[in-house]
Amino acid sequence: MRKEIHGEELMNKLVALCKRRGFIYQSSEIYGGQANAWDYGPFGTELKKNIKDYWWKKVVQERDNVVGLDSAIIMHPKTWEASGHLANFNDALIDCKVCQARYRADHLIEAASGEDMEGKSETEMTGLIKEQGINCPNCGKREWTDARAFNLMFKTYQGVVEDSSNEVYLRPETAQGIFVNFKNVLDTCRVNLPFGIAQIGKAFRNEITPGNFIFRTREFEQMELEFFVKPGTDEEWFAYWREFTMNWFVELGVSPERLKFNDHSPEKLSHYSKATTDLVYHFPFGWEELWGVANRTDFDLSSHMESSGKKLTYFERELEQHIIPYVIEPSLGADRALLAFLVDAYAEDEVDGKTRVFLDLHPQLAPVKVAVLPLTKKEELQELARGIYDQLKTDYNVEFDLSGSIGKRYRRQDEIGTPYCVTVDFDSIEDQQVTVRDRNSLEQDRIPIKEVKSYLWERIKA
Repeated sequence: MRKEIHGEELMNKLVALCKRRGFIYQSSEIYGGQANAWDYGPFGTELKKNIKDYWWKKVVQERDNVVGLDSAIIMHPKTWEASGHLANFNDALIDCKVCQARYRADHLIEAASGEDMEGKSETEMTGLIKEQGINCPNCGKREWTDARAFNLMFKTYQGVVEDSSNEVYLRPETAQGIFVNFKNVLDTCRVNLPFGIAQIGKAFRNEITPGNFIFRTREFEQMELEFFVKPGTDEEWFAYWREFTMNWFVELGVSPERLKFNDHSPEKLSHYSKATTDLVYHFPFGWEELWGVANRTDFDLSSHMESSGKKLTYFERELEQHIIPYVIEPSLGADRALLAFLVDAYAEDEVDGKTRVFLDLHPQLAPVKVAVLPLTKKEELQELARGIYDQLKTDYNVEFDLSGSIGKRYRRQDEIGTPYCVTVDFDSIEDQQVTVRDRNSLEQDRIPIKEVKSYLWERIKA
């Protein structure tokens, strides 16, 4: 029977597991750590890669109308003028005069009163903080500066001279790299509407982060699709990709009851959006955005066309005219998705009177698919086990582990989410059979060595 674990207790146990088993480390830990920055360890790297690979498989590989792209992180500064990021990509921040702690003004007000700050100016938020007598969460004082707008993009300089003529930005999203390459893809690939351009890459936002582990960080990885459609068909495609986001997570084992849609009201839409919905997940710290889907209309292509003077249109043969396509954008953070999978997979039960911790990860996502475990360090067992390991490692990420008792090795594999363990014992030498142990059910099947590969293939579906 699985134990019910929720909220802060679940989060604390999950963070401890990630450190203990090599999923996620605090960045620059030997120097005291960098706030809201995390490094992925060996198993976290594998898990994140598997998430990205599965997304690419379902969005690009299995479709004949989506192609891939890998654009530069540092783009021409005019990109961000045309996209509206220089003018609109801001947070209202306010400082405590006593301890110099800085906060998002809207978060302070919403935490204190629950009042929605959408559309409120910096001046209005300053007034509300003072009227409501909101204290600094850090020092408890009530002495505030005025709220000011801060752009969320990281600014740096290109070249050796640090002046305004050499200012560039780290991209705050991967989408604009797709839009500025729209014509290049049209000219070099045989694509017809509707078609998509997909990209996985790093993005950077210099925002005040509330913690919550890897949920919101200044450096993160996005998996974005810009799906170009004929105007008039955009609402149909918006509905399609909206449903796709839910199905993608459910197919990978996420509990449907922990997922729901949050449709944005008209007054909360971004400046470029005709419609936006978020697939939200019930994290230990509440319902939060997981995957956003936006109908960006023709805003981006039109803006870049006007700014650059280059034609970014599509020739519609049926109409015999050039049109500016609309675009539907499903955007998913790889880090946020990874956290959702870990939260959903974390489980505890009782075995032989002791608590067992395991990650109930879908086999497609598990960092290690199979562990091959010789019962002891006897040379003849190691040799037989190595032969099985060598056969399997061309198809899966496989571990060969002979350190510690077999029980401790099972527990370690359970905690990293390995779905199957293959145990080689002394009888294996005589009968050429091994024991395959299932992570979740703990059932053990005795099968011939020659059938191990097909047995696992049917269950893992590599």
